[in-house]
Amino acid sequence: MNGFLLSNNSQSTSRKIVIIGTGNVGSSLAYACMIKGTSSEIVLIDVNKEKAEGEAMDLNHGLSFVSPMTICSGDYSKCKDADIIVLTAGVAQKPGQSRLELVNKNFQIFKEIIPKVIERNTNCVFLVATNPVDVMTYVTLKLSKFPAKRVIGSGTILDTSRLRYQLGEHLNVDPRNVHAYIVGEHGDSEVPVWSLANIAGVRLRDYCPTCGIDYEAEHYDKIFNSVKNAAYDIIDKKGATYYAIGLGLNRIIESILKDENSILTVSTYIQDYYDVNDICISVPTIINGKGVREALRFPLEEDEIQQFKKSASIIKDSIKSLNL
Repeated sequence: MNGFLLSNNSQSTSRKIVIIGTGNVGSSLAYACMIKGTSSEIVLIDVNKEKAEGEAMDLNHGLSFVSPMTICSGDYSKCKDADIIVLTAGVAQKPGQSRLELVNKNFQIFKEIIPKVIERNTNCVFLVATNPVDVMTYVTLKLSKFPAKRVIGSGTILDTSRLRYQLGEHLNVDPRNVHAYIVGEHGDSEVPVWSLANIAGVRLRDYCPTCGIDYEAEHYDKIFNSVKNAAYDIIDKKGATYYAIGLGLNRIIESILKDENSILTVSTYIQDYYDVNDICISVPTIINGKGVREALRFPLEEDEIQQFKKSASIIKDSIKSLNL
């Protein structure tokens, strides 16, 4: 392992993250990073300065229970020397609203944020969580002019986790032993890769009969629809989703800061991927200290390829509307 490679001081053990946006997702991420001891310094920035100050105060009051670290609020000058800058700022999804409906307002917000960041830091990794995340990851890439390996979106990391949880419940196994992926858009056109789903290395279609469970397409379609609509259901019930994505973002940050070479379904820039080009979209991707090492080219079945292409076209149409 080469260790974390982005710091200007290669001998430094500091692990600094800046979270821009202290709404439900940003504050949940800060809490996850704090209790996991992921970073040595967390900075919170928000257009509502008092909100950021309040979140920092609340977190600091729990420092006696966790590993030593520094937590503070501040302005964009605090972006200097940050290893990772997480973008969670933007308009939140409302009940009945698709993620793609948020694109124009959040594009305007990013046009204000990105220049302020890169004025102070051009060596960080951008991690994007704002929806529609695939479009906003592409927006961040174009506005920042960063190398593609240093712009990552949370993508379908949460959808993939939801799928693994649902399959674990159905099969009565620990979801950590379920290996299944959602690719494509983080949204209504996302694609479950059933052909490669497996339990501890045994293909799902082969595993089910061994434990007395029928492998019926109808049932797994129902599981996928539950995964795809999970955000809508949670928003209807409690107003927003944030705990699980906070944990998911922390997992991506861990993979970068610890130079793990972990495989995560994040939104990343791809070219010539099943004839899909010039787009940020979720595929299983190796993440390490440099950001994106490579997007893995999984052997998808023909129907999965067509669904993936359709998902990509939806993202592209949304990007075109912005006239980047």
